[in-house]
Amino acid sequence: MKTLTAPSHGGAPAPATGTATGLLVIGASQSGVQLAISLRALGYTGHITLLGEEDHRPYQRPALSKEFLQDKVGSESLIFRTNEYWIEHNITLIKGERIDAVDSRPDGSGVAHGTSGAHYPYLRLALTVGASPRLLQAPGATLPGVVYLRNADDALRLKDLAPGTTDVVVVGGGFIGLEAASSLASMGKRVTVLEYGPRLVGRAVGEETSEFFLTEHRKRGLDIRIGARIEEILPDDEGAVGAVKLEGGLVIEAQIVLVGIGVIPNTGLGEAMGLDTDNGILVDAGAVASDGTTIVVGDVANMPNPVPGAPDGERIRLESVNNAIEHAKVAAYSLMGRSEEYAGIPWFWSNQADMKLQIAGLSTGHDATVIRRDATRGKFTVLYYRAGRIIAADAVNAPLDFMAVKQALAAGKTIDPVAAADPATALKTLIA
Repeated sequence: MKTLTAPSHGGAPAPATGTATGLLVIGASQSGVQLAISLRALGYTGHITLLGEEDHRPYQRPALSKEFLQDKVGSESLIFRTNEYWIEHNITLIKGERIDAVDSRPDGSGVAHGTSGAHYPYLRLALTVGASPRLLQAPGATLPGVVYLRNADDALRLKDLAPGTTDVVVVGGGFIGLEAASSLASMGKRVTVLEYGPRLVGRAVGEETSEFFLTEHRKRGLDIRIGARIEEILPDDEGAVGAVKLEGGLVIEAQIVLVGIGVIPNTGLGEAMGLDTDNGILVDAGAVASDGTTIVVGDVANMPNPVPGAPDGERIRLESVNNAIEHAKVAAYSLMGRSEEYAGIPWFWSNQADMKLQIAGLSTGHDATVIRRDATRGKFTVLYYRAGRIIAADAVNAPLDFMAVKQALAAGKTIDPVAAADPATALKTLIA
């Protein structure tokens, strides 16, 4: 099995026994890595300890469901930084360690306790612990062959299983489910996607975009069932996955059941520390938790909505690479005693087969849409408006539309909806 592993203790030497690291970052994630990098760029000179639960060097996750699964890229290309980087920047990387308790003090210092028995004293603490897959609740959901796709071990397991498989059932029609389904179909597998809800990617895009992806994925060979309820996962003669039985009696053959039904923020450690939580750990605009000292960044953070014009008091938890990076930069400024607003407009992307979806802004609360479609070029864009002003866009194979909307939102400007309905008109010429 291929791995992303390196020695469990890498980078710069750890502080002497009993010596507190300047900053302990629990979670060697995209946001944790970015926080360390941003702090060094801002001139932070204290020692940093970056501690991860996985036995891998910090790596990029987006390719796991696409290029890595398809063997288009190797494991080394996913690694964020070399061990030499950590050494040169006085950052100790600790892998394969789980923190199960933290003793914190009012001044922000404390000691974190690992399940290995090791103790990690610190002067300041950052939690970049991300989220965990939501588990499928159905009889047979723990059979061999039921897999998830959140981390590198999940991806390696799926790659090991795929060669001997002809039929795959993907549970969940969100980004991860559709990306992985497209990848597996390109590898010659018969893939069925089961979506419990009324439409695909319902949490992230509007109805028009959902319908577009449903039509296009079916054209490309995916068997997609909307409103599908799983009654049971049935074993084969050897006790592994053999089929999926739906309510109503339909049985779908499968040797792999890939579950992608969302994630749950990892709030357990924060709750044990007494931090305020609600769909994530609550933070202020500077990424500081309710105790006034602990920094919380990325998927686990529930923060004030950073979108310009958002209602006062509105909060949001964002799951994206872009948010992990931008939120970490804000947190780095906080640790340096400076205040910096969240930079830029939230944006997301998803590559599914030959379709690249790019989302600018947040469409929540829209009251009107404009559709731009160029079927000959495979382009499709939905513009979202609220009270006559543009607030977001879903752009498929239309990067210029995506960039124009992102630019307009960042500048606090809008795009005329009447003129935008003509797909031959460049959106950048309509920004006003």
